[in-house]
Amino acid sequence: MTCALIGYGTWATAIAALITSNGNKLNWFVRNPEVLEGLQMDAHNPKYLPELEFNPELIQPTDDINAAVKDAEMVFISVPSAFIKTFLKDLNISLENKLVISAIKGIVPDEYMTIAEYFHERYNLPFKQIGMIAGPSHAEEVSMGKLSYLTIVCANEQSAQAIDKVVRTKSVITKFSTDLYGAEYASILKNIYAIAAGLSDGLGYGDNFKAVLVANCAQEMTRFIDESYPDKRDTMESAYLGDLLVTCYSSFSRNRRFGQLIGHGNSVKTALNEMTMVAEGYFAAKCIKQINDRHRISMPIMDVVYEILYNNASARKKFRELVKSL
Repeated sequence: MTCALIGYGTWATAIAALITSNGNKLNWFVRNPEVLEGLQMDAHNPKYLPELEFNPELIQPTDDINAAVKDAEMVFISVPSAFIKTFLKDLNISLENKLVISAIKGIVPDEYMTIAEYFHERYNLPFKQIGMIAGPSHAEEVSMGKLSYLTIVCANEQSAQAIDKVVRTKSVITKFSTDLYGAEYASILKNIYAIAAGLSDGLGYGDNFKAVLVANCAQEMTRFIDESYPDKRDTMESAYLGDLLVTCYSSFSRNRRFGQLIGHGNSVKTALNEMTMVAEGYFAAKCIKQINDRHRISMPIMDVVYEILYNNASARKKFRELVKSL
């Protein structure tokens, strides 16, 4: 199998390791000159997960997105959702006969669409040619070979099986789902709720409160997904609840860290500048707020995060109000 990968961050690098560990060839589109040189010269990413070493015979790093995509049967996308248009702006190779797999846990800003919806609208791809890799899975643990679970989400069973052969390893157990809408929105919402969890940590609330907070986040997430797009789904499964839990509690969670910085008293701008990687929940909060203005679903925790991030509301005051409503 020849695959293309667009992106060069931690999750993209971990996915590259999965793809190549199964002997697949990888055309790797990298916009960062330092990372590109590291991969071309030393077969490793010097900025993200530098401990991973790749087989130079299996990777073809390039700064030409069309060269990367041209001969690929599968195209994996793993970039911050806020920059997806920038990464794809020079793409003019047809995706008509390719399977596009999103590893993005975010929403397209200003478009208010999920990644699957964006590829369907912008590139005229049928949903059966669009897949998603869902968690719970932090790139750092996947790269270390720690036992991890991935949910492959795809409307087409044959396509899901093909993706499975590319990414499943001895340490990565795969599950399957056809709920592309629910899995994508769960992956978007859990980043907002991880910011809330980080805020509670930074403000000094303990584990007892955090457990109640996260339980209410799970209910709010389920309410939004089920009311906005009813379907037969169980949001207690790992792609929904599991991903929420790991993002709210893990030390690897950049969104939890972002919320923690604000809870400690940093301004939103300062916290953003402190982050070495993108906190998807920051962009997601604004998008979900806009989307929910149409649905009018009760989302008090998301509303609190939005007010803190975008309306300069006091985190301490908003959490005192939130405590009374949980």
